[in-house]
Amino acid sequence: MQTGDTVIARMLWRSAKHFVQAALLLMLPLIFAAHADVTHSANETTLSLLNQINYSPALTASGQPTEEDLRFAARSGYSRVIFLAFTNHKRALEHEDAIVKALGMEFVHIPVEWESPSLTDFEAFAAAMKVPTPQRTLLHCEVNFRASVFGFLYQVIYEGVPMDEAMSLMHAVWIPNEVWEDFIARVLTVNGFDYSGM
Repeated sequence: MQTGDTVIARMLWRSAKHFVQAALLLMLPLIFAAHADVTHSANETTLSLLNQINYSPALTASGQPTEEDLRFAARSGYSRVIFLAFTNHKRALEHEDAIVKALGMEFVHIPVEWESPSLTDFEAFAAAMKVPTPQRTLLHCEVNFRASVFGFLYQVIYEGVPMDEAMSLMHAVWIPNEVWEDFIARVLTVNGFDYSGM
């Protein structure tokens, strides 16, 4: 035979158990929403582009992005795209300027001759980079040869990144040929850096 205290204790236990179950059921949507937000955020901020180099939290260099890549970039915190090749290369995205602008990002086009990059090209790029942008910059060309060199130079000259550190990132994509090695030497020399070559 159960005592009154035992019956009350069991009733309280059942009530507490139902309360905890109800509370957990009410919290499930919040838990799933929080998980979805974390997953969504992680995916949204991870670009995967051709020969991608993340020079800094503010600057990514790559080869030609697709339209979907640009949409993803816009959702992932990029607010500016700088394009360093000509629009007639084989990977070029037709109407890239219009696509980028429609996505709410700034578009800067500095067509750099593959066989004769100039100091003026780099100065135009540096001037564009110095204009504040609310988020990140995606710098690209056809396969990230031009862009990797410009990114390397900008990091060294304007961001104070050690030359070896910035160069190792560039070398992960390519070792510049004679034309581009000469260009690197000219830009660094003009900007007061000693450079003995790679």
